[in-house]
Amino acid sequence: MIWVWVFLAIAVAGLITMISYAVWLFHKAGDVYAEVKMLGRRGEELGALLGQLDLDPLTSSTGGQLVTNHHDEGGLGRSARR
Repeated sequence: MIWVWVFLAIAVAGLITMISYAVWLFHKAGDVYAEVKMLGRRGEELGALLGQLDLDPLTSSTGGQLVTNHHDEGGLGRSARR
């Protein structure tokens, strides 16, 4: 009859272990979910920042005209192009 109590004790210990593991896993899943939400917010912030960039050099603040470097007329830039 002692073997019944031994198996019952093993089963109860296993059940307690499984419940403890399930609680730990639930907390870890909550942490991962919070990090994914934060990553989504950071992605939205990055999208807003990237949306503020003007990446077209021909139309940035010149009305569509080509921007040339007028400070390079001292000869240094021309001699480098020859």
